[in-house]
Amino acid sequence: MTEIEFLDITRDAIFTLIKVVSPVLLVALGIGLIIGIFQALTQIQEMTLAFVPKIIGVFVAIIILLPFMFNQLKNLSDALFDRIVSGGG
Repeated sequence: MTEIEFLDITRDAIFTLIKVVSPVLLVALGIGLIIGIFQALTQIQEMTLAFVPKIIGVFVAIIILLPFMFNQLKNLSDALFDRIVSGGG
């Protein structure tokens, strides 16, 4: 395995990681922003108000996006296995 092949595999893995994790992180960020604005407007500083909606939102996002995540990870795995079978070329 050459350095270029290693960098290609690493780049593909990092790009896949970003594609898989970004939607869930954006959901958590959006919910956190909405809750933060709501807390600032109402001056309610309840800790559970910030965490419970985020947890529920992230779980719902994961359930909805699970086929997309699985497909992305499957594509990466297939590409890696094909490289292994072909001898790394």
